[in-house]
Amino acid sequence: MSKLYVVATPIGNLKDITLRAIETLKAVHVIAAEDTRHSLKLLNYFEISAKLISCHEHNEEKAAQAIISSLQNDDDVAFVTDAGTPGLSDPGARLVKAVRKAGFTVTPIPGPSSIAAALSVAGISADRFHFEGFLPAKRPERLSRLQLLALVPEAMVFFEAPHRIQDSLADILNVFGDRPVSFMRELTKMHEEIICSSLSQLLETLSKNGIKGEIVFVLAGATTRHDACISNGYNDALADILTLALSEKKTSVKSASELLARISGLPKGKIYELALKITKKDEDTDQCVE
Repeated sequence: MSKLYVVATPIGNLKDITLRAIETLKAVHVIAAEDTRHSLKLLNYFEISAKLISCHEHNEEKAAQAIISSLQNDDDVAFVTDAGTPGLSDPGARLVKAVRKAGFTVTPIPGPSSIAAALSVAGISADRFHFEGFLPAKRPERLSRLQLLALVPEAMVFFEAPHRIQDSLADILNVFGDRPVSFMRELTKMHEEIICSSLSQLLETLSKNGIKGEIVFVLAGATTRHDACISNGYNDALADILTLALSEKKTSVKSASELLARISGLPKGKIYELALKITKKDEDTDQCVE
């Protein structure tokens, strides 16, 4: 009976493809690709001549029906995305579900993954990890998502576009505080770059250089009560200290925030936000966010 093979392909260096992946791609009748133009380069490099069809995020359900038709004609089909393992921040889930529902076997052909590659060289414990992928592009949604992630104790893996990386890292620093981070650009490619530092140091480094290429970064998870205070924005004690400081008529919101930031080591932006709420007598300023 015909099968659908979900095949991992190189994330950059074409030589990272597995022998089994090459054998599978040469044996199937049809190859469904996220971007046929991109995948054609890989197929030409390894002299693979199977029929190539398109299956991407916007046509996945329709393409699934064409793939099922091929399977019904006893033609084996392989599915590949632009790079790495399909289904991981890439199309594939709807296709796999539809093919299984139609009664056909789906077989994984494992191989390269930027997630595994990044974790292997991050130097950050990853016995357990959280894969986040791309954060929301719009800042309000991004900040909301980061608030939910701030207390995650596992290492976190993110993807990001070059034009958004500095804004995203700045928001992470503001919400999470200054944590260890491993930044990777163009993994396995000629201009591969790996930077292991703190978030603040990374932002300073990136501000001096133009940023291009595929980006993945690994961030250390929350480990201490200090991280919890950062993620929650404030606690009862912090609010009490700010209230006392702001009760002095000569103390401005800015100066009180800066002073408490220096003493506590918490992000000044977080403390400033709390100070503004106190001065406006927000009804929730005396509660500790859980």
